[in-house]
Amino acid sequence: MRMESVFLFDLDGTLVDSVYQHVLAWKEALNQEGIELSVWRIHRRIGMSGGLFMNQLLRETGIEISAERLERLARLHAEAYGRYADQVRPLPGARELLSVLDADGHHWAIATSGRMETAAPNLRALGVDPNKVPVVTRDQVKYAKPDPDLFLAAAARLRAPIETAVIIGDSIWDMLAARRCRGLGVGLLSGGYGLDELERAGAARVYEDPADLLVHLDEVGGRR
Repeated sequence: MRMESVFLFDLDGTLVDSVYQHVLAWKEALNQEGIELSVWRIHRRIGMSGGLFMNQLLRETGIEISAERLERLARLHAEAYGRYADQVRPLPGARELLSVLDADGHHWAIATSGRMETAAPNLRALGVDPNKVPVVTRDQVKYAKPDPDLFLAAAARLRAPIETAVIIGDSIWDMLAARRCRGLGVGLLSGGYGLDELERAGAARVYEDPADLLVHLDEVGGRR
């Protein structure tokens, strides 16, 4: 008997156009702490856990960062992102894609490395109510991407085997996490990573954005 696929979505850069707002928010936070880091280096780390982001920051800058400073940076980032949040819009085709999945009886959930504090305005922009749709955030798991915990928790919320999951994300961290939990990784170019990067990280298929994925939904198990 064939098991139906479930769809697990990243949020930033996958369903909403928010990656660069996060980049600028992190840049503001780092600047306020007197830490110089190029914008492109920040972008390369959007989508991974905040803790891993900070570990890589330590390696690149050689700056010693205390637990107190880490907490302050996270707070400054959230505050700065709040000022950009009204710029965030759903990516082309995102709402339509979710509507089609609903209409065709496919179960889906959202799994984001962000905490609910920064995810909430993105969910509002997308028109998703976390009281009605399974949403797993960084607050709810021990480790975020590239660890698989977020996607495993989202599949559990849907009561589905992770092997039946189509995991859709825009970053290499999403694809690495998908590979580690044995889901089918599907990459989108809408977060700024390239085709070859996503494929090397494990993406079975890569599309431009949610609108392009919707056109090719049958290729990843979204039979209508």
